[in-house]
Amino acid sequence: MVTQEQIKSIGAVLNSKDRPLKERFRALFTLKNLGGAEAIEEISRGFADDSALLKHELAYCLGQMQDRKAINVLTKVLADTTQEPMVRHEAGEALGAIGVPDVIPILEQYKEDPIVEVAETCSIALDRVRWIQSGQQVDDNNPYASVDPSPPAAGMKTVNELKAIYLNPKKSLFERYRAMFSLRNLRTTESVLAIAEGLKDSSALFRHEVAFVLGQIQEPCSIPYLKNNLEDQNENEMVRHECAEALGAIATEECIAILNRYAEDDQRVVKESCEIALDMCEYENSPEFQYADGLNKICS
Repeated sequence: MVTQEQIKSIGAVLNSKDRPLKERFRALFTLKNLGGAEAIEEISRGFADDSALLKHELAYCLGQMQDRKAINVLTKVLADTTQEPMVRHEAGEALGAIGVPDVIPILEQYKEDPIVEVAETCSIALDRVRWIQSGQQVDDNNPYASVDPSPPAAGMKTVNELKAIYLNPKKSLFERYRAMFSLRNLRTTESVLAIAEGLKDSSALFRHEVAFVLGQIQEPCSIPYLKNNLEDQNENEMVRHECAEALGAIATEECIAILNRYAEDDQRVVKESCEIALDMCEYENSPEFQYADGLNKICS
């Protein structure tokens, strides 16, 4: 049984700017796995930090915990226009992950946000909440145990059928996400390569989710695609960050070499993502069981 004092001690590591970022991330995912009001309180304190990457992960973890007690802080983060877009986006996605009717008014408000990634996120989150509230349940045998922004597509479909939906810009993002998660769950080389094509999409939010999913699957055939987007200095930093973390999850020697090249990138969020990704590589290639549950979403 973990005591309140122990949770506060872990929270002190998370919220100490004097500790290496990788230690703070491990503390965060420890709190996520412990759950409860005290853990949420310690995680919530971190939104005053100056690292967009860390705050993005705080929001992600609060969403994955699916605890109503996190709604107030996530709502404040989403409403705070001084927060970085990737942080606000993740707060919106987290509210969708919690999935209760209480979050509908805030998502309705911010689906018209002037920041396109925030607006698109809130629209998808709203679709997810309404889908759940209609009485439907996610029953997809998700091998990654993540709370996804959408359920998989309904019914059995071939890779080509799913790909036709997934890559169709005329479909809603919610529908396209559903096709993507179905492709992910197939876990074949054909389905992975189909997903990788989404890294060329016009929506930065979509590309970022594609990179996250490729990180979950951990198939080396996706490395060239992730590398291309990470190396593109004109790419949205949210996408580059997710590509770095996906490479960290795949953790081959090639991935390590790529990440080392960008570990001093001019964009702070990319630099920090490579730092965390290299730490993930260490764990993936060590006898330890797992880096931290869900660390590679980072990708959101």
